[in-house]
Amino acid sequence: MDNNEKKGQQGQLQLELPQDVAQGEYANFAIISHSSSDFVIDFARVMPGMPKAPVRSRVILAPEHAKRLLGALQENIMRYEHEFGPIKIPNQEPRTISPFNVGKGEA
Repeated sequence: MDNNEKKGQQGQLQLELPQDVAQGEYANFAIISHSSSDFVIDFARVMPGMPKAPVRSRVILAPEHAKRLLGALQENIMRYEHEFGPIKIPNQEPRTISPFNVGKGEA
């Protein structure tokens, strides 16, 4: 095994996916907030007729990782739309973007 093969094997990250996590969580609503050091994304499931939407999962990211996630999502949406066609969002109204000092947004 040459030096390049060793580097390739050492540089690979292996993910472990526990069975209870592999099931996933369905979310149809997300709230994103941030501070100077973190982005927090809360994923919830909104159901018709239910007054509360429980948060199903919370992901906390460093700003650099949030930006990487944004890029990865953009790339994957482009690939998806190339293969399956445009993703249509019904009844989408123009969005307003809150000033940065508010620290909250919706997606």
